[in-house]
Amino acid sequence: MLAGPRRHSARLIPALTAAAALLTACGGGADASKADQPATKVTVTPAAGKTPAKLGSQISVQADGGKLTSVEVENDKGGKVAGQLSGNGASWKSDGKVMPDTTYTVRTKAKSDGGKESSATSKFTTEQAGKVNKLTNTPSGGTTVGTGMPVSILFDNPIAKDRQAEIERALKVTTQPKVEGSWGWVKDYSGKDRIDWRPKDYWPSGTKVSVQGALSGINSGDGGWFARDYNFSFRIGADHKAVIDVPSHTMTMYENGKNVGSIRGSAGSPQDPTRGGVHTVRSKNAAETMDSSTIGHGDEWSLDSKWVTHLTASGTFLHSAPWNKSIGVENNSHGCFGMTTSDAKRAYDFLTIGSTVEVKGTTNTNKTDVGNGLEVWQESWQQWQQRSALR
Repeated sequence: MLAGPRRHSARLIPALTAAAALLTACGGGADASKADQPATKVTVTPAAGKTPAKLGSQISVQADGGKLTSVEVENDKGGKVAGQLSGNGASWKSDGKVMPDTTYTVRTKAKSDGGKESSATSKFTTEQAGKVNKLTNTPSGGTTVGTGMPVSILFDNPIAKDRQAEIERALKVTTQPKVEGSWGWVKDYSGKDRIDWRPKDYWPSGTKVSVQGALSGINSGDGGWFARDYNFSFRIGADHKAVIDVPSHTMTMYENGKNVGSIRGSAGSPQDPTRGGVHTVRSKNAAETMDSSTIGHGDEWSLDSKWVTHLTASGTFLHSAPWNKSIGVENNSHGCFGMTTSDAKRAYDFLTIGSTVEVKGTTNTNKTDVGNGLEVWQESWQQWQQRSALR
């Protein structure tokens, strides 16, 4: 009787042991199978290596046999590179192009079709540029300007004609409230290339303007490249304008369309008539020497003046003219609008950078070139739009 149960128990133990072994083998087999699966193949372009990546390249990441779960790219200048992951996770592409003489680090995470997770890091360095193209923006960031101010971008190296469209597409103006406007290519008075953005009509006071230039890695032509992005913003201030009526020797000032006072002065003589049309105040100096050689009159005069408001780059100014005894009576200047010192200060204080000054009744029929200052209002809206490389 005692032997029976012992024999039964002896038969049961091996069976239980076998079952346990089977379960263990099943579990271990699943883990082993997952571990043995191939990881997702991740390909980064430009590839790592000693050969520098070509300028103008975009960074791309491709996943085969799985999908990307994370892509992080940074450069050795501390910048993060933005990009877009495809909907199925099979690829990633940078928003912009690589910068000259820069090392990029690409960190990726992926998950295979079988569920295996993996991570990898790739590094590459880009070519040097023949020359780096920089820009100067007007107005400066953070400033408040008048209702006639354009966005003006001056390039320090030439822009090839066939590169204008791509560069223009990389520039974006955002306004609050929304304002219609357009970019236009300009030859600056200095001879350098420039692109300006002007609104269709004058800015509404209080408008907030933001300019983004995603120029990093863009070819500007003739061996030049942009090495960084540009972002700046400014605000439109009070609506201050002035109108000069040449025959009556008078400049009238307007705030929000309301007449706030007039100033008597002396405009250009019949031999040197003041330039007509709408000018934009481009800069101001509290004191300046009026040098005849700067406007093609040799060494005829050199006179100290105060409260100088600059309109054109070629020398059309509003300024004090204490030496002129015919102010308000005769137009006898060399193209400027001269005033008493106290009235010149009134104009100087009232007109901000970006305010407009319209000259009416002049005998000067020469069209002022847009690049001769910030002369974007010398053209109609239809004429201005034709300056865009995208039209």
